[in-house]
Amino acid sequence: MSFKRTTSTTVVIPARLQSRQGVEITRPVAGWASPGPTPLTPLPARGPQLALAGLILSTMLLVVLVATAALVALLFYRSDRILPGVRVAGFDLSDKSRAEAVALLQQHWSSQIISLQAGGKSWPVSPAGLGLTLDSAVMVQTAYQQGRSLDTWRAYWRARGQIDLPPLWQFDPIRAEASLSQLAPQLEQPAQDATIRIGEGRAEAVPAVPGRVLDVAATVKALGRQPMQVLAERRLTLVMQPVQPAVSDVSAAVDQANALLGRTLTLQTHDPIRDESTVLTIPPVEWAGWLALELDSGDPSRVAWSVNTDQVQGYLAAQSTALGPERYLKVDEATTRLAEAIRSQQTAVRLRVYHRPGTYAVQAGQTLSSIAYEVGLPYPWIQAANPGLGNNLSPGQVLALPSPDDLLPLPVVEDKRIVISLSQQKMWVYEAGAVKWEWPASSGIASSPTAPGVFQIQSHEQNAYAANWNLWMPHFMGIYRPVPASDFMNGIHGFPSRGGAQLLWTNDLGRRVTYGCILISSENAATLYNWAEAGVVVEIQD
Repeated sequence: MSFKRTTSTTVVIPARLQSRQGVEITRPVAGWASPGPTPLTPLPARGPQLALAGLILSTMLLVVLVATAALVALLFYRSDRILPGVRVAGFDLSDKSRAEAVALLQQHWSSQIISLQAGGKSWPVSPAGLGLTLDSAVMVQTAYQQGRSLDTWRAYWRARGQIDLPPLWQFDPIRAEASLSQLAPQLEQPAQDATIRIGEGRAEAVPAVPGRVLDVAATVKALGRQPMQVLAERRLTLVMQPVQPAVSDVSAAVDQANALLGRTLTLQTHDPIRDESTVLTIPPVEWAGWLALELDSGDPSRVAWSVNTDQVQGYLAAQSTALGPERYLKVDEATTRLAEAIRSQQTAVRLRVYHRPGTYAVQAGQTLSSIAYEVGLPYPWIQAANPGLGNNLSPGQVLALPSPDDLLPLPVVEDKRIVISLSQQKMWVYEAGAVKWEWPASSGIASSPTAPGVFQIQSHEQNAYAANWNLWMPHFMGIYRPVPASDFMNGIHGFPSRGGAQLLWTNDLGRRVTYGCILISSENAATLYNWAEAGVVVEIQD
């Protein structure tokens, strides 16, 4: 017979689980058979002692926690740090020192930009420039006080650790006014008066444009009413006042300008040496481009003309070149005359053609007198143009010739001209291109000839005296100096006298009898003397 070995374990059951009869309870342990009941040794009851120990331990732990919390709170209270979760103007100042918090707020405030807007344009300015300043120190002190008093602690507790404090700022209207006053010139837009301009040969009006100025007082007032909105939107609409132009209607000036621009400009070039005139016509569409129109400063209903001299000079230079190598226009002089004519609303301008100095190649058998007679210059003038010139000329020798304009030193009277023929011993007087008088005349004898050429009336003497010949010459009109540097002149005069009574050559008109002057009757000389002012051209032909 075999036996299965079993074991048993005694388990102490807490008192609350024991039977009232004190019966011992045993539980079998797997793998072991119980040999039978085994008596349990009773233990002393320790439940109340354990409960008391737990209570004491819990109390001590609580005291330690409270003491620790109190110590932490005391240390935080005495520190320079701001309570976590405190925000000012949207900035988290948690655990920041007051100095750090002030620096942070000031840095942010100084970086803010407010846009000043007017007329579709904008100008940036800082809040301080508008008199808006942030009271950073007060705001940080307020943030620092959170959690350091019973009321703020309660508020902090109710807000669940999130405190948002509003910004504190100040508005200084005086500073804002000063800043805006400095900015005002940049914002100013002057009014533009109506004016006129030329387009495609016609004058047209340029409409007026109103201006504007900054109303500083009204802008400061608007800013003072809504500074919070300005700060929130970072935008301030400036109050601008319109400025009306002084001139808005230029229709009268336009009509006046078009009355002139509708006319063709006429340039008449006159060559007094050759007695030639050329007329150039310039249509408005061309010459209008030379002009700039402005309103008269004293009367905006009238036009003040100005000329683009560069364009005019370019045109005149081309016309001068077209005259050939021997002749030219004085472009500067012509430009001035043209500009003066246009400014006085004249469309007909007369310009003088000038001659350049020339040269002459001597031919066999020629003398200085014959050359002078041929080119129409008194021979002493050729001598003056060729210093050191001797009496003997050689074929092929090149002589310098002065410009014939040198013998016309005065402004030319263009509608009058005196023509004298040496071969016919006659004088013709022209006015406006027609013969006014035709008279017999006498020129110089062979030993003292009258020089041919183009001269002009330069002087008037009622009774001139010629000391070389002891002659008194009535109604004397000087026309040229036989020698360039001389004080005497050859001229036109009536019958001379000698000794106060004796009249000479009264029966010699039509023959060469003078010492170089042109002789006409005393009656005709008086008539010519009163008609021919200084500048009238006198042409002496062969």
